[in-house]
Amino acid sequence: MKKDRQNVYFDPSLSAELDALAARRNVSKSQIVEAALASYLSPDAADQREAAITRRLDRLTRVVERLERDVTIGNEALALFVRFWLTTTPPLPDTMRDAAQAKGRERYEGFVETLGRRLAKGSTFAKEVSQDIASGNSE
Repeated sequence: MKKDRQNVYFDPSLSAELDALAARRNVSKSQIVEAALASYLSPDAADQREAAITRRLDRLTRVVERLERDVTIGNEALALFVRFWLTTTPPLPDTMRDAAQAKGRERYEGFVETLGRRLAKGSTFAKEVSQDIASGNSE
């Protein structure tokens, strides 16, 4: 196959790297430059990169949308619980308020400790629910 001759100029350090690569691979410098130029000019490489980036962005978009949905559900569930609790729990008489606040602090500290332990070992309520559903133990 006939090939056109080209005269090109390289920076001395790049030329030295080209010489070293050709010696290591036991191929001509022309073959290396030709392969590099073909790769650079190939639309396939750019299209493949763009397709990979697009797939990755699509996956990230789906993950963010799922997270947004989950946060919205969590916020709504919490708001509904708080509204229900506030509307159904009668106020305490003044004589019981100090004891109830002390018990509330004690229970809250226990809640925070339990939450910390569960998060430290990676246990979440959502995982428990999905495991219960998978095993058929859902109510």
